[in-house]
Amino acid sequence: MQNSGRLQAAIEILDEVLNRKRPASEALKDWGKAHRFAGSTDRHAIGTLVYDALRTRNSSAAQAGDDTARAICLGVLRRQWGESVDGIATLCSGPHGPGALTAAERVALAADLKDMPAHVAGDFPEWMTPLFSRVIGADAPVELAALARRAPIDLRVNSLKATREDVLQRLARFGAVAGPWSPLAIRIAAPGPEQKHISVEAEPAHGLGLFEVQDAASQVAALLSGAKPGETIADVCAGAGGKTLALAALMQNQGRLVAHDEDRRRLRPIFERLMRAGVTCVDVLAAEQGIAAGQLFDRVVIDAPCTGTGAWRRKPDSKWKLTRKTLDQRMADQREVLQSAAGKVKPGGHLIYITCSILAEENTDQVSWFLAGHPAFKIIPTAEQWARTIGGAAPASADGSQETLVLTPRRHDVDGFFVAVMQKRS
Repeated sequence: MQNSGRLQAAIEILDEVLNRKRPASEALKDWGKAHRFAGSTDRHAIGTLVYDALRTRNSSAAQAGDDTARAICLGVLRRQWGESVDGIATLCSGPHGPGALTAAERVALAADLKDMPAHVAGDFPEWMTPLFSRVIGADAPVELAALARRAPIDLRVNSLKATREDVLQRLARFGAVAGPWSPLAIRIAAPGPEQKHISVEAEPAHGLGLFEVQDAASQVAALLSGAKPGETIADVCAGAGGKTLALAALMQNQGRLVAHDEDRRRLRPIFERLMRAGVTCVDVLAAEQGIAAGQLFDRVVIDAPCTGTGAWRRKPDSKWKLTRKTLDQRMADQREVLQSAAGKVKPGGHLIYITCSILAEENTDQVSWFLAGHPAFKIIPTAEQWARTIGGAAPASADGSQETLVLTPRRHDVDGFFVAVMQKRS
């Protein structure tokens, strides 16, 4: 396909996502099925434009002077990809392209935008402005703009089977390097529009269980749990098992790790992943089964249901679907799981609360609420827990807290994550 045809395809797909409320992955898949002539490079280029349009919807629309799918895609080409106005005009008028630029579009695309509102500069829903300002302050537009960029591919070395040096060697042709913060992290840069997608899960090393795809921030959250060999640990919101696998590796397959999730669909992939990774210390509880009453653990890990604001780089369409009602529901879910988990922690044991959100409402507010109602628990400051589990000095939390940790793409070069470690008094 020529680039003009790719542009038109991206506009059609984005229109499906915005106006018919379809998931981007689903709309892209259906387009590919209906256009078999498009090769993998074509599909990647089209998908990159669609996802960049979703990541930067507000600022790209402002650059093009309209909020249609066409305008947003043109804005991406100009503002994010650095195309000249004349270059965009050529694309639009090319074979199978979306049609010639109008005079108004030329003027808008040539404009040098300054002093944009926070929600436009940061590419997030306007109603969330006070929420982000509360956490990050005046830096909110810059912080959120970093959440609107493409994310790299992060991998976690499975220490049960390999070392980081071994996996780096195996993935050297992809430009793999050591990742940030976690001693097990490996990073591959995000591919550009003209590069084919790197399918690391098709690599023999992945089939052998030498690594798993996991953002470095998620790896840090698992490390901060302090999981040790021989302990009993419950992962009560296990999902597909990413943190379960990381915890099992920290335990060196010694002890007992219970994995549970109320959503059977999310839990289903965990079985294949456990076998591939060589994990033998995990008991997977069926969604309807639950953890037996009175059963106590050395550590209870809560990867809580949340809005996912910290993962917007990877799931950009989700931010435009987020509502206050959804946030309120997630907060209720979080309090319910915290309340339930508190009774499963042994005296002297630890409760680890994690979200992939940067909102105080889901993070520090929930921890404060929990501690106020559960005086038997105390917070362990991040610096202390970091030194004990990862070693060295802990990074500064994006919200300035000394007790809990907020990681962000701009400050820490990882997904947005929150971690709080609490201990139950003996």
